[in-house]
Amino acid sequence: MAAEMIGLAPSTLVFMVLGLTLMAFVWGRFRYDLVALTALLASVMLGLVPADSAFAGFGHPAVITVAAVLVLSRGFERSGVVDIISNQVLKVGDRLILQLLVLVGTVVVLSGIMNNVGALALLLPVAMRLAREHDTSPSILLMPLAFGSLLGGLTTLIGTPPNIIISTYRGNITGENFGMFSFSPVGIAVAGAGLAFIVLIGWRLTPKRSGQSSTDEMFDTANYLVELNVTKDSKANGLTLPQLRDELEEAIPVLAVVRDDNRRAGYSFHGILQEGDILLLEAGPDELKLLEDKVGLSAIAEPEEAPDENDATTDKTAEDEADSTDARQPVNTEGLQLIEAVVRNDSMMNNRSVRQLRLNQQFGLHLVAVARDGSRLKQRLRDIRFKTGDVLLLQGSENEISDSLSTLGCLPLASRALNLGQPRKLAISIGIFALAIVAMLLDLLPAAVAMSSAAVVSLLIGVLPLRDGYQAIDGPVIVLLAAMLPVGEALETSGGADIVANTLLTLGAEWPIFISLIGLFVLTMLLSNVVNNAAAALLMAPIAASLAQGFDVSIDPFLMVVAVSASCAFLTPIGHQSNTLVLGPGGYSFGDYWKLGLPLSIVVLIVALPAILWVWPL
Repeated sequence: MAAEMIGLAPSTLVFMVLGLTLMAFVWGRFRYDLVALTALLASVMLGLVPADSAFAGFGHPAVITVAAVLVLSRGFERSGVVDIISNQVLKVGDRLILQLLVLVGTVVVLSGIMNNVGALALLLPVAMRLAREHDTSPSILLMPLAFGSLLGGLTTLIGTPPNIIISTYRGNITGENFGMFSFSPVGIAVAGAGLAFIVLIGWRLTPKRSGQSSTDEMFDTANYLVELNVTKDSKANGLTLPQLRDELEEAIPVLAVVRDDNRRAGYSFHGILQEGDILLLEAGPDELKLLEDKVGLSAIAEPEEAPDENDATTDKTAEDEADSTDARQPVNTEGLQLIEAVVRNDSMMNNRSVRQLRLNQQFGLHLVAVARDGSRLKQRLRDIRFKTGDVLLLQGSENEISDSLSTLGCLPLASRALNLGQPRKLAISIGIFALAIVAMLLDLLPAAVAMSSAAVVSLLIGVLPLRDGYQAIDGPVIVLLAAMLPVGEALETSGGADIVANTLLTLGAEWPIFISLIGLFVLTMLLSNVVNNAAAALLMAPIAASLAQGFDVSIDPFLMVVAVSASCAFLTPIGHQSNTLVLGPGGYSFGDYWKLGLPLSIVVLIVALPAILWVWPL
């Protein structure tokens, strides 16, 4: 009705909505789940999606399956399945090619049985530790690791959301979904070829950041630490640290308070500042001026060089003055529990500031510095709104910092002792997952029911605490899927998919079908590099089905092309969450990704299409 009132065909309106949606995705000003929800509501207002079906996507089997897989992935992490594997990875030695083979090979295997972002997040600290222990730039390891997680997701139904979406779409069209291992023949061939290319050739195309670690360069803390003296006339005299922060209206973290040569970490100092106290903190020139102007704290001068014994001007008076000079050696920062962490895509910190999060009050963490896109941010800490991939330098209690980071959704990058989990829970976790797979293979339960049952059992028996189960569900991805599913259906019901397919059919009328498959592959791959891969699969599946119908051939190879190409987001850091997650720790820029990503995409295209046509003939 709305379409008739506006005077435009439904297909035209669909293209307008999708065009604006894709522009908003690329712009990145608003998060993709909000963009998708806006597109859904606009489609309802325009009469493209029935109002009573607007939110049916939240109960769609694909959405339920993705949520269940995310919970199971977190259960694997908590039970120690992956940590045992990671502990073996650390023994690989100092040969770079062997490190790459083991790291990327491991993430490929893990990404087939759990969420690929989760697999990457678990191996990212291992890669950072390898880089530091063997004096290797992490930029050489992290991009191959991220791309390996994408390749591994191709191998099974649950490896990546596009596979689940394509499987469910096939079920709606033909009445039979793709099975758990329907993707394996093609996925394994593509993942194997991609792994070989990365290990033998591809890593040489990644940018080489100088130094042992790019994060070491970003956070060379010794260059920024200063000591400030509390004098009798300082306004800071008589204040607590929280009161000092209120006076400054700035969250400048005090790393330590030194009193009578005894050092107390800033997070554990709850007393009142006194004359003679030394504050060790991290500040630049602007912050130093603020500290001096507002609370009367000034930097302590460096000790003067001792005079030459033979200098005729040296006398007892000068020695006495030197002894009385209020200057001391810089305070040793050892034991201050500084840790580096990266903001995950599912972090509660995204698009929020320090003050909104109340990092110190709620989580006992002091923010020392933030790096983004490989360089340290110079703006005021209180003004920074965190983004996925930001690398943070934090200080906190050694006993509590791990739990705080987990709650916030941050991934520690510093060396850490691996938690091997509990053997009983480890065995139970594997057993539950195996039973779910068997139920799917024997067609006893559909994927959504089998995976959900496994997730619920894991929660009931304590493999994963209920709170962690809810935190594991990536809300933005769930909303994106649920909102875009009806919009994707509108593309089909309005005739928009047929229009695109007929255009491709006309252009390729004189060409073999194989050429049209290449065009479909490239179009989907390019789309997945600027929007979420799940959204790319949702939009391209109806077009693939219309193409197959126009050629009067099997739908399966066309859907498989979409499934593979939607997960080949190797060209940009925004195409997939795995790419974004390594952006900060690897010190990469936006333009670094295509250098390895473009040749890898070509390798995938060359291997995937013949494999698809061999396994799923026309």
